[in-house]
Amino acid sequence: MKLNGPRIGLPTSLKSPRSGCGTFMPRKNVQILVIACVVCLLCAYRSSRYARVVTYALEQIEFKALEPKPARKLAEAAIRGMTEVLDPYSSYISEQDLPRFAEELDRQFGGVGIEIFVEPKTRKICVASPLPNTPAQRAGIRPGDIIIAINGESTEGLSLDQAAKKMRGEAGTEVTLTIQTPGEEKPRDVKLKREVIKAETVLGDSRNPDGSWNFVLEEYPDIGYVRLPTFAEDSDKRLREILEQLRKKNIRGLILDLRDDPGGRLEVAVAICDMFIKSGVIVTTRYRDGRIKARYTASGRPVCPDLPLVVLINRYSASASEIVAACLQDHQRAKVVGERSFGKGTVQELIQLEPGMGLLKLTTAAYWRPSGKNIHRMVGADESQEWGVKPDPGWEVPLEKEELETVLRYRALRDIYLPPGSPKPEGFDKIPENFRDRQLDRAVECLQQEIEAASRKEPPANRQLSTIASPVSTIAGISGIREGVG
Repeated sequence: MKLNGPRIGLPTSLKSPRSGCGTFMPRKNVQILVIACVVCLLCAYRSSRYARVVTYALEQIEFKALEPKPARKLAEAAIRGMTEVLDPYSSYISEQDLPRFAEELDRQFGGVGIEIFVEPKTRKICVASPLPNTPAQRAGIRPGDIIIAINGESTEGLSLDQAAKKMRGEAGTEVTLTIQTPGEEKPRDVKLKREVIKAETVLGDSRNPDGSWNFVLEEYPDIGYVRLPTFAEDSDKRLREILEQLRKKNIRGLILDLRDDPGGRLEVAVAICDMFIKSGVIVTTRYRDGRIKARYTASGRPVCPDLPLVVLINRYSASASEIVAACLQDHQRAKVVGERSFGKGTVQELIQLEPGMGLLKLTTAAYWRPSGKNIHRMVGADESQEWGVKPDPGWEVPLEKEELETVLRYRALRDIYLPPGSPKPEGFDKIPENFRDRQLDRAVECLQQEIEAASRKEPPANRQLSTIASPVSTIAGISGIREGVG
C-alpha cells in the first residue's frame, strides 16, 4: 500500500554498519524510531484520506450534477455540514452573514429604533416601543402603531426577524414605513433616515419620564437593581457608570439580575467579576484534554468589594451569566437566588477562513469555576451531576411554565418606553392585578438579610462603593441574539 503524506527521513548520523563509518544507534532505538515514523505517517494518511474524499466528492458534484451549483456554495455547504455534527454552539458563518453576526454580537446596527411584536390575533407587525432619541421616536411613532408596509411592501405574513431586517440598513439611508394608528381612519407614510442604533445592554427596574432607566427598585429606593440582557462589548463600561451613579445615592445593596441572559463576551464577564472581588481566580478555560488554556484572575482593583450583593438567575441564564454567578458564589461575594442555570460553559473561537469565505465558530474549550467545578452540561448529564450554577441553599425559587411566561410578559411590558400621554400597550390587562415577581421578591429578602449581617460586622461607611477602577484587559467571546428590533 502506497502512503501519501509527509516524508520523514532518518537522521543523517545513522549509517549502515557496512559502511564502516558514522555512529551506530542501538537496534532498540532504531525500532522505536521506525515505529514512531510509521505512526506519524498513518496519522497523516488518515487525515489526508478523508480530506481527499471530500475533495473528490466536491469535484464529482461540480462536474456531473444535473443541476450544478457554484463551487463556493458547495464548499460552504460542506463546511456547514461538518459543523452540524459537532456541538450545538459550533457553526459556520458565511461572508454574507457576517454583518448580522456583528450586529448580534455588539447589539449595534443601522436602523430606525423600533421594538416590534406580532399581535397574536391579527398576526400584524406592531410597534412595542420606539427607543428613546431615535428616528422613530422623533417622527412620532407610538406604541401600538401597526406597520402595514416597509418601503411599499406589505408586512403581511412576515416574521419579526424578516420585518426587522427590512427596517435595518446602512446608517444615512432612508426607509419608508406605512403606519396605521388605531382609531385613525387612514394610514400614513413615514419616511425615516436610518441611524446607528445601539440597543440597550444594561437595564434598570423602571423607566423615567425621559425614557432613561431608574436603577433602584421602585419599592425599595435604597436597593440598586441592574439587569443585563446580554454581555455586549460595552456592558462592563456601562455598568461602571451606573455603579458610580448608585454610589452617589448611597444604596445599601445591589441586585444583579442575570435571568434570561444567554451570555456574550468572555472579557466582559471577567471585567464585571473584577468589579466585585478583591483577589483570586475568576474563571479558567480548559482544552478537551484538560490542559488549561487560560486562567483569568482579579486585578485587585474592585469597584465595590464590600457592598451586599445578590445575583438573580434562572434556567435561561447561560455562558457569561454563569461565569459571573459562579465566580461571585465561589468567592462568597454574593448570594445566588432563583433557579439552576442553563449549563452552557463552552468557549467558541472565531477562525478566519480564506478571504471571502467567512468564519468558523468552533467550540475549543470549556469554562471551569474558581472552585474547580465544571459549568458545562454535557449531553446526557442529569440533575444529580455537577454543571451550571445552583442557587444558594434555601434560595431556590422554581417557576412553572405559566408563571414564567407571566413574569416575562410583565417585565416586557414594564420595559416599554411610553412617551407622556401614550396609552398602555395591549397586554397589560392580561397581567393579574396583584401579580408579584416571586424571584425578585426573594432576592430582595435575601439582600436585606445580607445588609443586616454586614451592618453587624463593620461601620456603614466602609460598605460604600470604592472609587471606580480602570477596566482589566480582555479577549473576545461570543454573544447571544435579541431579535425584533429595527
